[in-house]
Amino acid sequence: MKKLRILLADDHAVIRQGLKLLVDAEPDMEVIGEAGDGQEAWERAKELRPDVVVMDISMPECNGAEATERLATECSEVKVLALTFYEDEEYLRQLLQAGASGYVLKRAAAEDLTQAIRTVAAGGVYLDSRMAGKVVGGYIGKPSPEGEPRRHDLSDRETEVLCLIAWGYSNKEIAAQLHISVKTVETYKTRLMEKLEFRSRVDLVHYALQQGWLREK
Repeated sequence: MKKLRILLADDHAVIRQGLKLLVDAEPDMEVIGEAGDGQEAWERAKELRPDVVVMDISMPECNGAEATERLATECSEVKVLALTFYEDEEYLRQLLQAGASGYVLKRAAAEDLTQAIRTVAAGGVYLDSRMAGKVVGGYIGKPSPEGEPRRHDLSDRETEVLCLIAWGYSNKEIAAQLHISVKTVETYKTRLMEKLEFRSRVDLVHYALQQGWLREK
């Protein structure tokens, strides 16, 4: 079995040690390096080319968002999973716009973290359920924050599906929530990707944020 190669970036050695024990205990992943600040995380990621960087937000030298943005520009194949104490929509927005593929709270269960690593490594987006519950909603028919027209004309149902995809819900979960078939969800997703000329779920997340469709309840 080919293992996922993980880089841990956190300025607290004790936290890194705990994360390493957790990750290395999984049969399908291994820690290949560590970093104690954002600058080192960027340099180590460029050198080692891990599958996923588990990135703390608050670090000296260069914070997690800055390091993430650099990686998105120079090492786009490396996925970033943000790990933080902060339950704040603005942190989430900054990290996703910087290029992170996921956001997990440090108080999350161990299995949540390992599942998040697998999800982002596979090209998906993982958002901690505690955050999703706080900020989803109030997006149907809303204009962008600047009052600019939408770049594409999406129906209300297309917008619903887009936002649920952006928040990491599976096709099956979206189908159950909207009372439609999984095949219909897949059709909506394909149509959205073609209409918006996007290549990944991360693109949909960025678009939803830019349009102002992910709002605090």
